[in-house]
Amino acid sequence: MNGSAHRVAVPTSFVRENVSAATSGVRWFSSARAVLTASLLAAPLAFGAVQVWAWAALYILAFLALAMWAMGCVRRGFMKITWTSLYWPAAAFLTLGALQYFAGFAETSYGARNALIKLLTDIILFFLAGQLFADSPPRTWRAFGLSVTAYAFLMALFAILQFFSGHGLIYWVVAAPGSAFGPYVNHNDYAGLMEMLIPLSAAFAISQQRDEQHDALLGFAVAVAAGSLLLSASRGGFVSLLAEIVIFAAILWKRSPQHKPRNTLLIGTLGVMAVASLFFWMAPQSVSSRLGTVANVVHAPEATYGDRMHVAYDALRIFAAHPVLGTGLGSFGSVFPAYQTFPTDQTYPYAHNDYAQALAETGAAGAVIILWALALFFRSAFKGLLDRLESEAGWMQLGAAIGVCGLLVHSFVDFNLHIPANAAWFAVCAGLATVCTARLRPQGAARGPAKNEGYQ
Repeated sequence: MNGSAHRVAVPTSFVRENVSAATSGVRWFSSARAVLTASLLAAPLAFGAVQVWAWAALYILAFLALAMWAMGCVRRGFMKITWTSLYWPAAAFLTLGALQYFAGFAETSYGARNALIKLLTDIILFFLAGQLFADSPPRTWRAFGLSVTAYAFLMALFAILQFFSGHGLIYWVVAAPGSAFGPYVNHNDYAGLMEMLIPLSAAFAISQQRDEQHDALLGFAVAVAAGSLLLSASRGGFVSLLAEIVIFAAILWKRSPQHKPRNTLLIGTLGVMAVASLFFWMAPQSVSSRLGTVANVVHAPEATYGDRMHVAYDALRIFAAHPVLGTGLGSFGSVFPAYQTFPTDQTYPYAHNDYAQALAETGAAGAVIILWALALFFRSAFKGLLDRLESEAGWMQLGAAIGVCGLLVHSFVDFNLHIPANAAWFAVCAGLATVCTARLRPQGAARGPAKNEGYQ
């Protein structure tokens, strides 16, 4: 051995082919992210995607994004799956629904089929959120955060303008049978959407470089979104927003000693107080009266907390009659009348309690899977959180996790998880919150143009 280095000539064409394949893979991943984001932004505009054509389109777009991701893996030359333990309960719940449907255990095959399609759509979106953002550079997270913040502001602005000038009509032309707000027929569903958008927007605002002008714009956008949620007069949304604020404040309080004094928490608290004061100053008396029914202080024209407790109680009676596998996904509306114990003129296609309805439709088997999933979610979403908050991606993950927590609180008194657009946002937030991001970037280095941010 003479110590000299031996060089192997690599054909230029081989290098070009590999670079071209990698570039092509990146394009496919970017396209998949674009389809995923566009689907999320469009779904609420179609009345929450509750009509068949809307949720069917969401299903098709989810599969299109999945195909694009798969093509990107093919073009890149290998498939990398970023794993999260939540895939196990997701697969188990889908298997349970399929068993109910194909083995004939479901009380209504039509409802079970539709519920299975929607569940599969949400699982695909959950999977894609993890795969498409796991190795994404900070600029991708930044672009997503900016898109969500702008969308939340524009959605809120539209909803407020429509509330004061739309005379109860959606888009000023579509008559709605319920208490419409924004593009949703029911104001509670609008609140459910905002419960996810507001924490994402707030986390994005906090993660950005301190600049008075930008801070004011981002803070204003978040304040308008929060004000629209209050103006919707959703009692469940109001309580859920308070729960989110408490969680956010506790995390900021715990983190602040290692960083700046508690200015961020103080500013956030004052901002919430200012928004609440502005809301109660400008809101019509009917809105303030509705919020008073959070504790049944005054009478409300729609189902009160007590009414919903009756429905939840009857849903538990269904569970008692079908304790193992339940009555089948999507069967509650057709099964409930036989177990109803109180007189009412209203129909209840949903239980106004996602947990009680899940028990009725999936039995003890579904309950075990749901508890398993919740335990895994909280462990994954909040494990090592303070270290992750040194990056923009970590802040966005925190916002997504708090959004999931808010909707989980709201699910005790409503059925947001049965609104396709909200369920899609919930699935994506859960995917973002629990994905293991490989490219965490220190907070101080996350400002301004980035170098070597990767190519995905």
